[in-house]
Amino acid sequence: MIDRDRFPVDPWRLVEKRFSVEDIGVTETLFAVGNGYLGLRGNHPEGRYAHEHGTFINGFHEIFPIRHAEKAFGFAEVGQTIINAPDAKVMRVYVDDEPLSLDVADIRDYERVLDMRTGVLTRKLLWVTPSGKEVQVDFERLVSFEQRHLAIMRLTITVLNSDAPVSVSSQIVNRQDGEDVYGGSAPGRAAAGFDPRKTEKIEERVLQPQEYWQDEDGRSVLSYKSTNSGMTVSVVADHLVETENEYSSRRLIEPDIAKNVYRVNARQGVPITVTKLVSYHTSRGVPARELVERGRRVLDRVREEGVAVQFERQAEWCADFWRRSDVRIGGHEDLQQATRWCLFQLAQAAARADGQGVPAKGVSGSGYSGHYFWDTEVYVLPFLAYTTPLWARNALRMRYLMLPAARRRARQLNEAGALFPWRTINGEEASAYYAAGTAQYHINADVSFALAKYVRATGDVDFLYREAVDIAVETARLWSTLGFWRFGEDGSAESFHIHGVTGPDEYTTVVNDNLFTNVMARFNLRFAARTVRDMAEEAPEEYRALIERLDLDPAEADGWERAAEALLIPFSESLRIHPQDAVFLDREVWDLENTPDSQRPLLLHFHPLVIYRYQVLKQADVVLALFLQGNHFTDEEKLADFEYYDPLTTGDSTLSGVVQSILAAEVGYQDLALEYFLESIYVDLGDLHSNASDGVHVASAGGVWTALVSGFGGMRDHYGALSFDPRLPRDWPSLEYTLHWQGTRLDITLTADAMTVAAGPGDPVDFSVRGREFRVAGGDTVRIPLAGQGPLLSGRPSLRQLAQSRREDGSLLSASIPDATVTTSIPTVTTDVPIITGEVPVVEDYAQTFADQQVGSDS
Repeated sequence: MIDRDRFPVDPWRLVEKRFSVEDIGVTETLFAVGNGYLGLRGNHPEGRYAHEHGTFINGFHEIFPIRHAEKAFGFAEVGQTIINAPDAKVMRVYVDDEPLSLDVADIRDYERVLDMRTGVLTRKLLWVTPSGKEVQVDFERLVSFEQRHLAIMRLTITVLNSDAPVSVSSQIVNRQDGEDVYGGSAPGRAAAGFDPRKTEKIEERVLQPQEYWQDEDGRSVLSYKSTNSGMTVSVVADHLVETENEYSSRRLIEPDIAKNVYRVNARQGVPITVTKLVSYHTSRGVPARELVERGRRVLDRVREEGVAVQFERQAEWCADFWRRSDVRIGGHEDLQQATRWCLFQLAQAAARADGQGVPAKGVSGSGYSGHYFWDTEVYVLPFLAYTTPLWARNALRMRYLMLPAARRRARQLNEAGALFPWRTINGEEASAYYAAGTAQYHINADVSFALAKYVRATGDVDFLYREAVDIAVETARLWSTLGFWRFGEDGSAESFHIHGVTGPDEYTTVVNDNLFTNVMARFNLRFAARTVRDMAEEAPEEYRALIERLDLDPAEADGWERAAEALLIPFSESLRIHPQDAVFLDREVWDLENTPDSQRPLLLHFHPLVIYRYQVLKQADVVLALFLQGNHFTDEEKLADFEYYDPLTTGDSTLSGVVQSILAAEVGYQDLALEYFLESIYVDLGDLHSNASDGVHVASAGGVWTALVSGFGGMRDHYGALSFDPRLPRDWPSLEYTLHWQGTRLDITLTADAMTVAAGPGDPVDFSVRGREFRVAGGDTVRIPLAGQGPLLSGRPSLRQLAQSRREDGSLLSASIPDATVTTSIPTVTTDVPIITGEVPVVEDYAQTFADQQVGSDS
């Protein structure tokens, strides 16, 4: 899936041996560096050809009115999109006044490396100028994990075979509101058609200049205020020049650009090093001048400590991260490299989010507009909770801080409690298409599920009782009013139903009794009831504060439990499977096996209504429920459901493969599990969905960890009981990973015939392996022999297995393709992304509507 001549295998580094402009957008993503707050795309410092010159700050956004073609009460009214922050990456090089431009330069040696042990991006190249001068150009880029607001760039130039005049033009550019002076679009970008997975573009000016200046020491400052959101940003940059050559400098400052130009009389073999220290700060309300002062303090501190110290601390931070988080696959260095790249992306997306959410693309690109989705809670938070619990707590606090907006949204939709938005940055719903946006009420249960997982993994009941219980209570209240009772002839309550919702599968919308939603809502209701009762017994003071704070009637918990016990879980007696929703099996079956690749993904080639009429899935829905709530389904039910839904799942969403891998391993399709895993682990590295250029698929990266630990490693934690049922692939000699369970570190090694659990300091940990109970004390090791790696089934489920199957009404199931719409595709707009302007053309209204409808974050 990767060109190994260009990107050789290295278990700790992603290495590029040859520059290419053809896939520059993908490599900008692959070599992006960030810390969860600040992200710098892997643009080359020359600042010329680029898919997207990107500098992104978590939560830094602009707002705009959503213009609906036809409005209705309660539709989202204000959109949000991430802002491209001022770009400080530019450090242009000139020798003999000839610019270094990689697309035309004579490059003899080239190597770019993202070193995941040190957290530093490096690039080394040998450039031969038109006049024959050999110039060694070395570059380093670091976004500090330890100092949230700091980035460092270091450029070293050595003319190897001659003296020559050398210039370095270091710049900060406001790219949000202006094009690069060199243009610089990568080949093919301007001709790209509409893709709903991309971000919005705003035509009006976004960043209004505030304070900007330079001083005699080369310090440059730009700061801005966003036109509509009112957010402020500052960027402060220092330059350190180290050389034995003679040099001079000049400066330029304007509202949208700052330049520091260094002119050097370079002698043969004498290096020139320019180090650029940059500090970014943003705020929702602090004046730009205050942010500038904060940036100045950061850089003053860094200059006092020294640049070398920052690189040392970065390496120490990374070493500590890998001690907590590494997953080791024996005998497969290619998979080891890809695994570590995925895990490193999770660190770059979440480490210093510090109370912000984890965007679908982290801070690596503008895809999905920088929004937070339910992906974080289901796909990313398990990794955080079991490796670095503080990061998980920070992500959950973001949801807690969004409760006021969630309460307002629930009232808009005539419900009690709180309704978290399907996509957002500031807490308000930003999805213009309710059918696949607001209707995904399961987000409430996903957040509560993640909260429960965090508390059970860490034992952090203080956070639960002091703040997060509000999430459990308010989400349970919503389910209790959203759902309704069906009564029997004698007037007694028989079943509880939830209608008019959309599950994770966005190819099926606004349905009744979606299985995933009902199963997760049941969990949510039970968790809230149990938490409130536990508080009454264990933390009476916090319980009294909760009652007063939320006006909680103690009897509410009884109602939640009654609703949970009565929630309808659909089941087909004729097919012996769980229908995805109340009418899913009444639809015709889409013949995916005979759908040409030219019509994939379906969302780009078929009208939504065409897709909605079929049994076809964008992403695993029932299968995800089987994993998250697996203790409520039998082995036979899991196998039957997996075999039914797997042939109907398109894989059009990167969220799907990891879950299919986990369930395939559990039910016995172990070769298929490995196949899905490989597709997931190379989603971005191999650009398998042709949109890695828009940023890392962070949720898929999180799912890779879960597929390793819960799929092949067999780990489950239902009801807070830690259990294992391993499924090691047959050609993997070993699998090693680390979990942190309620303060105790567990190092787990899995081989074909045994599982070893070594505990670090801490309390003893109870766990089970295939039904047998074990305990490991702090500092001890337990070895458990294994008889095989679970059931083995060959091949993969096929639509042919549905032949002669009958629905409840006796009708036969058959598969077909909607021939009448084969040649229909989404209208193409004049640019590669929808444009938000004062007067939005109808076709662009449609494009934006369809974008919000189909874009589940890791689509």
